[in-house]
Amino acid sequence: MKYKTVEIINKDSVATIYLNRPDKHNAFDDLMIEELTNAFSEISVADNPRVVVLRGRGKSFCAGADLNYMKGIAKFGYQENYEDGKKLAALFKTVYLCPHPTIAVVHGAAFGGANGLLAACDIVIAEENTTFAFSEVKIGISPATIGPYVLKRIGEFGGKELMMTGKRFQGNEAAKFGLVNRSVPENEMETVLRDYINQFMTAASLAVKATKAMISTLTNDNITLSDAMDYTADIIARLRAAEEGQEGMAAFLEKRKPYWVK
Repeated sequence: MKYKTVEIINKDSVATIYLNRPDKHNAFDDLMIEELTNAFSEISVADNPRVVVLRGRGKSFCAGADLNYMKGIAKFGYQENYEDGKKLAALFKTVYLCPHPTIAVVHGAAFGGANGLLAACDIVIAEENTTFAFSEVKIGISPATIGPYVLKRIGEFGGKELMMTGKRFQGNEAAKFGLVNRSVPENEMETVLRDYINQFMTAASLAVKATKAMISTLTNDNITLSDAMDYTADIIARLRAAEEGQEGMAAFLEKRKPYWVK
């Protein structure tokens, strides 16, 4: 599928999705929301990528909502805004539910909804001078659709400070709050990214996907301990019996690398 606002590069089992509106600081409009949702949906059902990387072309990761897009939705009534909000929420859910491990690489600016994109990823690497802001409250709205994913990362009271004030902050403070995993100088970004990718490449792909799904399930407040016992026992039984599990245990006992480690 060809995209106008998104670029996908597949290389060495890594799928890199670029936000590709550099002249607009990758601010999203309705087309980018649709294309990015489709891109993650497409990659989610593909077998090949072992890692998915999300990053932005140009000077910024993502400056939030595009000005012309904002002008358009400012004229919407309740129902139109509700439907638009559901499309945005569906994007973040699609990123979050991607079965492959996901890494966001953030630089320049991450405003408003951009924080939903990065928060929905598994790992976030930020250049230390990146400027972040949950700027919605400054224009009379709320960071609502990104809320579930941001709050999973930073918790209730971190969310209250950052999302209710709408203040600007940079990479090191983002790391302190847990919004990003690593805040590093610009010249270390690619090295840190490669280190994460290499770690995933030495892990069995099926096991990584199963572990990602398990973490999501076990952090759901609705699951009981009895349900968790059955669920986790089923996971370990299926993985041990699967080809990767058999190969991994054999490689360990034979003191060699399993076939997925190149």
